[in-house]
Amino acid sequence: MRAIVMAGGEGTRLRPLTSNQPKPMVPIVGKPCMEHILELLHAQGIEETTITLAFMPQAVRTYFGDGEALGMSIEYSVEEEPLGTAGSVKLAARNIEEPFLVISGDALCDVDLNALVKYHKEHNAAVTIGLKSVENPLEFGIVVTDDDGRVERFLEKPSWGQVFSDTINTGIYVLDPEVLRHVPAGRSFDFSADLFPLLLEMGRPIYGCILDGYWQDIGNLEQYRQANFDALDGKVQLKIPGIRLRGDIWIGEGVEIDDLEAIEGPAFIGNYSRLTKDASLGAYSVLGASVTLRERARVSHSVLDSATHVGRNTLIEGAVIGRSCDIRSHVRIHEGVAIGDEVAIGAEGVIWPGVHIYPYKEVESGAQIHENLIWESRATTRLFGQDGVIGLVNVDLTPEMAVRLAAATGTALKQGARIITSREAPTACRMIKRALISGLNSTGVDVADLRILPAAINRHLLKAESYELGIHVGCSASDPEVIQIRFFEPPGIQLGERLQKEIAKHYSRMELRRTAADEVGGIGYPARARESYAQDLLNSIDAELVRERKFRLVVDYGYSAASYVLPLLLAPLGIEVVSAHGFIVERMNQPQPGGESLLQAKKLVTAANADLGAVFDRAGERLHLIDEEGNEIPVEKVLLLFLSLLGASGRKGKVAFPITVTSQVEKLAKKSGLEVIRTRVSLVDLTREASGENVIFAGAVGGGYVFPDFLPAYDAVASLCKLLELLAPVQQPISELIAKLPPSTLVHRRLHCPWAKKGLVMRLLVEQMKDRKLDLTDGVKVGDSRGWAQVIADSDEPVVHIYAEGTNSELSNELESEMRIMVEEILGSDNETSAELPAGAD
Repeated sequence: MRAIVMAGGEGTRLRPLTSNQPKPMVPIVGKPCMEHILELLHAQGIEETTITLAFMPQAVRTYFGDGEALGMSIEYSVEEEPLGTAGSVKLAARNIEEPFLVISGDALCDVDLNALVKYHKEHNAAVTIGLKSVENPLEFGIVVTDDDGRVERFLEKPSWGQVFSDTINTGIYVLDPEVLRHVPAGRSFDFSADLFPLLLEMGRPIYGCILDGYWQDIGNLEQYRQANFDALDGKVQLKIPGIRLRGDIWIGEGVEIDDLEAIEGPAFIGNYSRLTKDASLGAYSVLGASVTLRERARVSHSVLDSATHVGRNTLIEGAVIGRSCDIRSHVRIHEGVAIGDEVAIGAEGVIWPGVHIYPYKEVESGAQIHENLIWESRATTRLFGQDGVIGLVNVDLTPEMAVRLAAATGTALKQGARIITSREAPTACRMIKRALISGLNSTGVDVADLRILPAAINRHLLKAESYELGIHVGCSASDPEVIQIRFFEPPGIQLGERLQKEIAKHYSRMELRRTAADEVGGIGYPARARESYAQDLLNSIDAELVRERKFRLVVDYGYSAASYVLPLLLAPLGIEVVSAHGFIVERMNQPQPGGESLLQAKKLVTAANADLGAVFDRAGERLHLIDEEGNEIPVEKVLLLFLSLLGASGRKGKVAFPITVTSQVEKLAKKSGLEVIRTRVSLVDLTREASGENVIFAGAVGGGYVFPDFLPAYDAVASLCKLLELLAPVQQPISELIAKLPPSTLVHRRLHCPWAKKGLVMRLLVEQMKDRKLDLTDGVKVGDSRGWAQVIADSDEPVVHIYAEGTNSELSNELESEMRIMVEEILGSDNETSAELPAGAD
């Protein structure tokens, strides 16, 4: 007995799951639906199969091949034009001379097929139809038989007024080949609507056999979800992959689960999926292979396809989600939602019940989606963010993506160019950096690899020697699973927009230079890069002055590779140090320096009677300070401290700050004869301005400081050494210096703003305040006798930032409130009538 499996359906009612895959390939508990059908055939001794294909045939061919993995022999028949069910089977059965079985690849079942074949032979039938009694026959073809099982009447998809039986056609048939002679060539011809009524009219023997066992058509999303749940309940006998625990939980190979008690059965967890701390699965949850649930995420009564990532504190209930989706933190997905492949949903988004989102869409952070997303898409237009390329490792920043990015970078440079690479300690950074090196080499670019060293060493080498570019791979300060690829250009500044656009162009167009075998780039390992950096830094400060002061410090390295570098400077400077959290081993689970590191450092400062404490971030770029009394110094105070000490030292020149930094810097600079330069709120602009003529210092709130005479970039090691040089001649403890600094009353608020309304907000703000003095350096900044307020649209998130600073805290809050109300009124309007509001209206 040979079987023909019909697998040509598009499954329009299953969209968006079938928007980019054939209906028979939708997964049921870890396997395509048709794989369960093929396993059923094999289990009942039917090993020779022909599969009919129409929609996306290659997807089926690639997955099943010749059937050897299933112990079967599989051939394929592809429709070049729509032939209908009977027409496609006739095409596939042209060489079959014996009765054969026809079965759908998109209806889940475990029925006894041999019993159907036996029934066919016993009744000498030309056609035998597998029948099933169902509660709601409206979506199926009804079949009425006499007492002997001979078919008397057909009715395709009746209304309730036409229902005269609950026995429906399952799409499982046994056919004699000769009946296919009645199927015309060159046009669509179906079994139920055309061939069977014709044979019935001709008086040919057509029989119906009631099938025992489970049968479920997967015609819509609810039936698809129910089929998965029925499999978990054991209502259909399937070969579910994995180990069975507690009777109703299936766990695949390589699964990582923090707490098995957090899983409520029945549930299925596919190979290599990962449930992190406090993540949980409710009943009737199906996770495909390589699905990740981050901390405190919860999934219940839902089906998630392979490689989907679910962020922290996200809740998914009663939904169906496709492959490779990226669902960020604090998202809420309601019942009846269906999401196609490779959809990205930003943090704090809400998808309301019944919404369908088609593949490759992007839902911005904070959005509430009430209607289907079919054509609309806010595709990511920028490869580069504010500080390089950033993404979740193995989710949206994969080795494949890194190779392509590096090849685009190499293509933007001349063949034979030299690039420096470096990375932070985690093994994920190593993986991405190695992929980058491969991509660079493929374009004929040579790489000098510093391995694990701070980005500052990379930048220093870029400044000191003739390299064209630097690339550093690190982790996000807020999430160790977010990888950041940063690009530098001479003399160690952030990559400019011109080269960013050139790289992005090659990346998006896939216009990548590929070199011949003898022109592939090489890899080298620069010698004494740390020592060269340390010596140049020592040469830039008054080391003797620092030695005479005999500082005692507490340094928390924050697990950064700066612990490889700072000791080379401490001994020549005669500094006594108590250190903590140096780099030890490559691993992902080293905690980020934060509250605990600061608390420990505070205790160490007072216990060691130290002059001050320094806490580094893991990148070794940002510096946080603790005074001799064990008090953390706010970052805005540290910025003013640097400026005050520079003025007291008698140094002259320019100092650069983003436009959002407190106006106290102007007051301090004026006393010292320093010139203040304001820049856009961008690290690229700040470091580019810092590398200009006569600039002696630059900085921003957040712990990043720049001393351009050494390196025009954030560098915690250099910042600490420069601070010690400035403090050395001052015979006052640092707490007294901080106490003398003017207070800052600056306030900052983030306000959600849809991407589509950012331009509208900024335009209407300018129109409403056109009679006032505006500063448009970055965003919209307005001032009056009370102080100033500013609105800046975020380039990476659907957010606008509101800054305000008055002569006191009360006025700061008043200015912020006025600006916020103006923005909220614009966002709340359905049209542009807000342009008529008076300036400053609240």
